[in-house]
This record gives sequence, structure tokens and C-alpha cells, in this order.
Amino acid sequence: MIEVSRRRFLKAVGSLPATGACGLTGRATPNILLIITDQQHIDTISALGCRYSRTPAMDELARRGASFHNSYCADPVCSPSRSAIFTGRMPSETDVARNGRPIYRGIPNLGQWFREKSRYETYYAGKWHLPRTYMAEIPGFDVLPGGIGGQGNVGDSCVSRACEDFLWERSSSRPFLLVASFLQPHDICEWLRLNLRDPGALPYPELAPQLPELPPNFDYEPFEPRHLQRLRQSNEPARGQWSAEHWRYYMWSYYRHVEMVDGEVGRILQALEDTGRLSDTLVVFTSDHGEGLARHQMVRKSSSYEEAVKVPFLISWPGELPENRQEPEKLVSGVDIVPTLCDFAGIPPPPNQRGWSLRNALTGKGEHPREMLVVEIPADVGRVVRTPGYKYVTYAGDTLDQFFDMQRDPGETHNLAALSGVAAVIEDHRRLLREWEQMLRPAPNQPHADAWWRRPPG
Repeated sequence: MIEVSRRRFLKAVGSLPATGACGLTGRATPNILLIITDQQHIDTISALGCRYSRTPAMDELARRGASFHNSYCADPVCSPSRSAIFTGRMPSETDVARNGRPIYRGIPNLGQWFREKSRYETYYAGKWHLPRTYMAEIPGFDVLPGGIGGQGNVGDSCVSRACEDFLWERSSSRPFLLVASFLQPHDICEWLRLNLRDPGALPYPELAPQLPELPPNFDYEPFEPRHLQRLRQSNEPARGQWSAEHWRYYMWSYYRHVEMVDGEVGRILQALEDTGRLSDTLVVFTSDHGEGLARHQMVRKSSSYEEAVKVPFLISWPGELPENRQEPEKLVSGVDIVPTLCDFAGIPPPPNQRGWSLRNALTGKGEHPREMLVVEIPADVGRVVRTPGYKYVTYAGDTLDQFFDMQRDPGETHNLAALSGVAAVIEDHRRLLREWEQMLRPAPNQPHADAWWRRPPG
């Protein structure tokens, strides 16, 4: 605190240069701060309606900018999703179909592209996971020291402090791209391991009045694709024979993990404000994938249900973009991040992008052109097709599909795939998927679209 106060004093008396600010240097392009959390359910931000968490930093981002409610990851697993966030390509193209794999050579990541095409200086702090979780060297980025093993409750403060110091010490007049990548609320995975067995009674009885209610879609249909059945049976609740109270205790604990990372986000946002860069910095906030959070009696990730594939997506630039804007309908994907950041930076996106820039939609100068998006299920075993009204899910080698009316059944409780009345609509979604797959350029180690698609048309 003493050091921070000293820096604030130097800034106030003019000894600390307020460089890098768009308004002060006459640049037309903003600094860019990309904040990524790990395994964050979309409904965890109090300003957007969550009743069980207090997230003042994320709330402030939501008030300062736009919040997309139909935001999806490209794949509900860490490394595959991150490869899409940093390339604008699908995991089947980046050759990252599972955790711990590097991006396929020849596909530039965000840092490499910005360094080649712009004056931006690029920096990275925190989790990378392409292939290793924390790396001393990342292509295209100067790596700020920070991050400790696999514990977000310890390492995330190192990440936020590294970013804070970067903002205070920076004197270059060139714009920067800074990535702050946190591990929380991923620590819920360790909580699940430590709380595998239902103890039979709440460990802290005083918490009973604070426990969240079970969600309306807590129960699940007995007939599901085999992948989802195996996933549920392999996770802790089924193995530990959880009671309803233990489920609620898990939910309460997960929201506390979200609050932990909110504090670290707040540290960086405060440094932006204290160094005079708040109005000159585009901030994008998202997560790599979601969390089951007791919906369909699921925990963790890897499923095709909304809780695993939807993620928060906030974007703000005070004074340049509308504030406190809600986008409940626009379909947004993790592959939109690269073209959006390139657009704001005034550079073309890398070739073969699978997303679109959100800039025109945000500034009111045009509409977002997406009418559908695709999510790849881990290890390339399945696909999700999301359109404005519906969601189609299919798994390789499984004859049971899922089809949900997302307007009437947002909790995905009634699979309509077997109803004859929606057969034509389902076939439309299969056609969209075939066309999408044929457009992709799979990495050499990935199956070609024609080989993956298990059925002929019709």
C-alpha cells in the first residue's frame, strides 16, 4: 500500500508520465486489456442479475460497457477454447482438441499478429495453457512474471500485481495489448476433489441460510447422448452420492471462487484509473468455458449444455462505446475476439477467421452478421449448432441427438429431437453444420469434416 500511495503521489505532482493514453498522445487506437478467467459460469455477475455473488469489479465493467448474454466458447475445455480466443480459428483447425497441446504452426496468435501488423507492444500475464499452464516464454508476447502452479487462490494475486506494476511503471508512448489471464474460479475443481464424499451434514452449519437454491433444471432427462451420461457418472457428485444440501454447499463455494477473482480484476481496473488510462483503454472480459453449477446435475466442463458452453463477455471503452448496454440476443463466440480487437486496433484480422468484429454492432454503425455459431465438443466428439431460436447437439457414433427450443426452454429440459413436427428444422441445422464443417481447414492431425460427419444428408 505504501508503494502504491507513493506512485499516486508522483502521478499527482507530475513526476510519473501519463503516457499511452489516446487522448494525450493523439492516437486513434486504444490500449487494449484482455481479461480472461477460467471456468466461469455466465450467470455469476451481480450487476447482471446473479443473487448469490458480489462482484463489484465485473459490475463496474458491465456498467461501463456492453454485456452479451448469448456468448459462447468455441469448446468447453481450457486449451481448445484458448486456442480459439487467441487465433480466431476453431480448435479442430488449431490442432488443440484437448488440453496441453500447442497451436498448430503457421497459425499466428494474437500477440504475433499485433507485433507484425501494428505498433502495439504486447504483454502477457498468467495462464496460457498452450501447451503448459504457465510459461516463461510465449510467442508474440513479453511475459510478465506471475502465476503459481495450479492454485488460483495463490497465483492470481501475482498476476494482478504484475499487471498493476506494468501499468504504473510503463512510460512508452506506443499503445499496448495486455492480457491478464486468471485461474479462478477453476479452483472449484480442487474443491470437488476435496469434497468428493457427502459428509452427511453441512460442515459449517451457520452457512445454511446462505446456500443457493437448487436450479430449476437440476434434474435431467434419462435419455441423453452417451457422452453426457459418462461425464455425469465420472464426476464427484455421482461418485460421492451427494445430497441436495451438499449440492447447494458446492454452489455456495463456487460463487466464493468467483468473488476471489473479482478482487484481482478490481486491482487492475483500479490501476487503469489511477494511472489515467481508463478512458484510453478498451477492456474485454471473458472466460474460456463455463461450469456445470448443478444444472442437469453436472459439475465442471466438457458438456454441451449451456452452463458449460456459455461464458461472460463484457466489453467497454469509456467515452467511445455505449455504457450499461445489454445484448440479450446477439450470438457471440470466442472466435470473435481476434477480429474485434484487430478492428479497434486498425489492422486487418489474420486470414481464415471464423468470427466477426463486434465493433459496428457496439458503435451502432452496423449489425453483427452472425446468424449461427458452432461449438466443438472436447476431443472432437461432438458439435453444437446454436441459432437464434434453437440449439442442435450431435455426437459422433451416437444416434441420439438433442434439439432444444431455446426461447421456450432455456434450461434445456425437453429434448425435441424425436418429434416429427421439428424434423425439417433439425435438418436445417444439420445442413448448417455440414456447410460450416466444409468451410474449415482442419489441422493435419484432425479428422476432415466429411469423415467426422456420421450421416449423409436427409
